[in-house]
Amino acid sequence: MFGIYNQLKYQFFIGGSEMTTKEEELVERLVKENEDFLKAKQVHMQLAKQLEDLEKKPFLSPQDEMEIKILKKKKLVYKDQMEKILNQYR
Repeated sequence: MFGIYNQLKYQFFIGGSEMTTKEEELVERLVKENEDFLKAKQVHMQLAKQLEDLEKKPFLSPQDEMEIKILKKKKLVYKDQMEKILNQYR
């Protein structure tokens, strides 16, 4: 589980700025203790990877552009879910 935290450590931002050490410790704890948080992080990571792969394409079809919009919206939903859980523990 700690590996999952490390992978997203620098991808997950809180309030538009990088996480503080205290925030990082809270995220690390939640990854270990809160199944909903862990699942949200895992899905967020998968969506981020899909989005990254799609955006690397030299040419985007209209379908690709639509998929990018959908992936960004889904990714935001999971980020919001993680933020909601974090707020419960702050």
